[in-house]
Formats: sequence, C-alpha cells, structure tokens
Amino acid sequence: MVKGSTASGRILVVDDQPANLRVVGTLLSRNGYEVLDAGDGEQALRIATEQLPDLILLDVLMPGMDGFQVLAEIKQRDTLMRLPVVCLTAARDREQLLRAFDAGAVDYVTKPFLPEELLARVSAHIGLKLTRDRLERVARERQELVNLVAHDLKNPLSSVLFAVDMLRAGEVREDRVPRYLETINDSANDALGYIRRYLETQRAARDEPAAAVAPLSDVLGWLERRYALQFEARDRRLSVSAPNDAMAVAIDPLVLRQVAENLVTNAMKYAPHSDLEIGCRRGADGFLQLVFEDRGPGIPAAKQRQLFQPFVRLQGGQPAPGDMSSGLGLSLAKQIVGEAGGQLWYEDRDGGGARFVIELPEARLPA
Repeated sequence: MVKGSTASGRILVVDDQPANLRVVGTLLSRNGYEVLDAGDGEQALRIATEQLPDLILLDVLMPGMDGFQVLAEIKQRDTLMRLPVVCLTAARDREQLLRAFDAGAVDYVTKPFLPEELLARVSAHIGLKLTRDRLERVARERQELVNLVAHDLKNPLSSVLFAVDMLRAGEVREDRVPRYLETINDSANDALGYIRRYLETQRAARDEPAAAVAPLSDVLGWLERRYALQFEARDRRLSVSAPNDAMAVAIDPLVLRQVAENLVTNAMKYAPHSDLEIGCRRGADGFLQLVFEDRGPGIPAAKQRQLFQPFVRLQGGQPAPGDMSSGLGLSLAKQIVGEAGGQLWYEDRDGGGARFVIELPEARLPA
C-alpha cells in the first residue's frame, strides 16, 4: 500500500503486526513521506527490489524470516546493500541491538516509541541518504562532462599536431602550406570553442535546442577540408559526395560535425590501408542518412554486439603508443544522435569493409 507523496523520501515499513503498520504509516505519511509496508521479510525484500526505498524501518522480531535474516539478505544484494535500515525493537536488549548493528543497521527505535523520536531519527537518516544520492549524481554528471570535453578536444588537437608535424618535416609542397596553416588555425579555434561551450556554459553541445538545423553540404565540406590532407599524407583518399544544397537535418551543425568526425578518425585508425567514402542518401520517410564506407577489415560479428557500449574499443588489445582512444566515441555519438531523434548503426559493407550510417530527421533550411 502506498500513502503520501514523494516530497520527503520513500520509506518501507516492515512489521508483522497490522496495527503497527497502520500507526507508523499514518505518522510518516502525515509528515510528507511516501510509505510502503510489508507484513513479513519475504514481502519486504520483494517490495524493496521493485520499488527501491530511501530507508527501511524494520521490526527485528518477526515469525518466519526475522529482521536479522532480512538485514543479512539486504547486504547480499547489490541494489539494496547501501539502503539505511533502522530497526524497531521491543526492548532495550543490548545484545539484540549489537547484533542488529553488526548485521548492518544504522540506528534503532524501541517500541512503544515516541512519535517525535521516530520522526527525528527517520528525518536524519533520510536526509543523509538523499544528500549522498545528490552528491553521487553531481559526481556522475561532472564525470560525464569531463568525458565529453576530453573526447571532443582530442580530434582538433590531433589535427593540429598532424599539420605541425608535416610542416616541421619540410616535405610539404609549397602550394599545400596554406592549407596546413588553415588546418592549424581552424582546429585550434574548434578546441577553444569546445572549451567555451562546455566549461564556461556548463552545457554539452547535445543539449542545444531541437530547432537547430545542419546543412549537410556544409558538414561534408568541412570534413573534406579538415581531413583530406591527412588521408593524402597516408597515400589514401577521402571521397566526399556533395549532397544537394537544400538537404539539411534537425541537429546542431557543430554536434553533427563532432559525431561525423569521430567516424572519420575511426576509419583512419582501424582501416589504415583503405580510402573512405562519405555520402548522403534518403532513409526512412522524413529522414536523411550520412553514410561512411571503407574497405578495411570491418567489425567482427562478436564485437558488433558491444560496439556502442562505453569504453569498448573497435579492436581489442592494448592501444598503440600515442593512441588517445578512450572507447567513448561511438557510445557518445550514438547517445547524441538518439537524443536528436535519429539513429546510428553499423553494417558490414558488401564486398568487405565497414559501413556506419547516421540517420536524422530531415529539416527545412531557413529562407
């Protein structure tokens, strides 16, 4: 039975006496807590697993599965083991209390209890638990932001290093020098832009308004300018089929550039002896697709199932020296595309090789 609201937290009350459940439940619900109740240990574990509470008020002496057995089971379950448990005891039995604390209880209340005492203890432990949850949530969000920043800075800084290394080697044709300098300038500006976007505004690029529109010709033209020289330096070719100027998708252009850039750099890394072809085509009704195809080794079938999971690299084993891959790129790319209402998937290319497809809702360019 559920009573009250979720304003102050959710409490599971476990007692084999219905009268006790009514009294405690009424007291807690009147003070703003959501209350779940259970009449025995097995029911308590089932409810706690299905509707994770913030605190458990547990009667120690119950027929069948007593409170000590419930505590022992709670500490064996990953989803429940960190829940605070306050034991309800009938007497101030020192041995019983020590046993409860040894089993994992954080506090106790003796019966018959004073309403003020019960509420004070519940409030203290609920407050600690909810504060811990908030701190953990903030820590996760900060780590996600760090992961995004680190990943998105990697590609422009790698482009800067590539252009600098080529110029320092002195083997660049004179007519190519301005393009290498342009690559350095544009990549450095991109890196600064990401820093402003993430660190100063504390807002990831994928949180931009859904009304943003990305012209595909602009995105593909940018990819060609940024990476054609890197393919050329490796005696490979980046082939970009320019789409119709009116073709656009509903996503922020910078975000789409980041996702597409990740697929290009993966192709350079994992299909080092293959050209890369990038094209555009119509997908499902109302959607457009960007297609990235190479003639590399492709992705083994066993690896495809894990391809878009965090920290999974396209190839196993230890990274090569200088490889800054975190295994986050495809996971982040799929998440970003999904939040924009699209899909990102992999398929084997006919005749061998890899094909990645980005499908996004078509959008109309502003007049």
